[in-house]
Amino acid sequence: MRTPVLYLGWWQRPPLWEVSLEPPRWRGGRTACLCTRTDRAVPGPQRAVPAKYPAIKALMRPDPHLKWTVLGLVLAQLLACWLVRGLAWRWLFFWAYTFGGCVNHSLTLAIHDISHNTAFGTGRAAHNRWFAIFANLPIGLPYAASFKKYHVDHHRYLGGDGLDVDVPTRLEGWLFCTPARKLLWLLLQPFFYSLRPLCVHPKAMTRMEVLNALVQLAANATIFSLWGLKSMVYLLASSILGLGLHPISGHFVAEHYMFLKGHETYSYYGPLNWITFNVGYHVEHHDFPSIPGCNLPLVRKIAPEYYDHLPQHHSWVKVLWDFVFEDSLGPFARVKRVYKLAEDPL
Repeated sequence: MRTPVLYLGWWQRPPLWEVSLEPPRWRGGRTACLCTRTDRAVPGPQRAVPAKYPAIKALMRPDPHLKWTVLGLVLAQLLACWLVRGLAWRWLFFWAYTFGGCVNHSLTLAIHDISHNTAFGTGRAAHNRWFAIFANLPIGLPYAASFKKYHVDHHRYLGGDGLDVDVPTRLEGWLFCTPARKLLWLLLQPFFYSLRPLCVHPKAMTRMEVLNALVQLAANATIFSLWGLKSMVYLLASSILGLGLHPISGHFVAEHYMFLKGHETYSYYGPLNWITFNVGYHVEHHDFPSIPGCNLPLVRKIAPEYYDHLPQHHSWVKVLWDFVFEDSLGPFARVKRVYKLAEDPL
């Protein structure tokens, strides 16, 4: 079995180097991405914790409140669509950022939770998929089915070169390397997240994605016919602004960007978890993806010795600030792995 080794850099692939957790420095203070040739990420306590604490397994059950929370968020956005139909444009965009952005970003994270079958359980996968499409309605663009298809790879091949579409492309790492450009990258984050999979790891369209698109088109047409253009602009602006340069969007950067060498996944335990389905408990989530967000704080409470000593973020706003102004951070500051996938015997 070949010993895992590291190679350093994205823009050219030099000979293999000795194992090191210190990325090289490029001109202008820019740090190259840290890449490793290995078939798996550093193992977490997925086996050790349940063996030591059997109560962890009891947390792997559907969230009984998730469906009602999502229903409330969807209805809140429909009410907002009715309310904004007569607003001036400046106020429409103000409310799209301050209120609609929070709600729609929260719904994308509900879809993330539902993608792990936490709404109805693993035995009712179809119910979870259709409920994710329902949660998708206020977002304005079909998203839920495609997210699930690619999110499986994010957990299976964390940081996988050409497999994990959460990792920015070489072009992003090369281009967005100054404070102004990184700020622009954060503003345009919804577009990069939606277009990157088509460039990095394109997959055939599934039946569920087609149904997701048809349902979304029908919902958009209904909203437009009932309440007019401003309501549709409000929903789309809520998604674009809420997923762009927004306090909640700090989680995109906080989760897997290498703020400290040797640490690629971080948790955040602050108050914004209350409206984001505890996505901040990200180390715990990657250790136990089948545990719904509502139960992730209990994982840390039951097994604090596995999590309390790990580096953590205390503010998503500070994460965004550091990302923009620190030379050592940027789209390139990710651990990348080269996975040797098993060949399909068929």
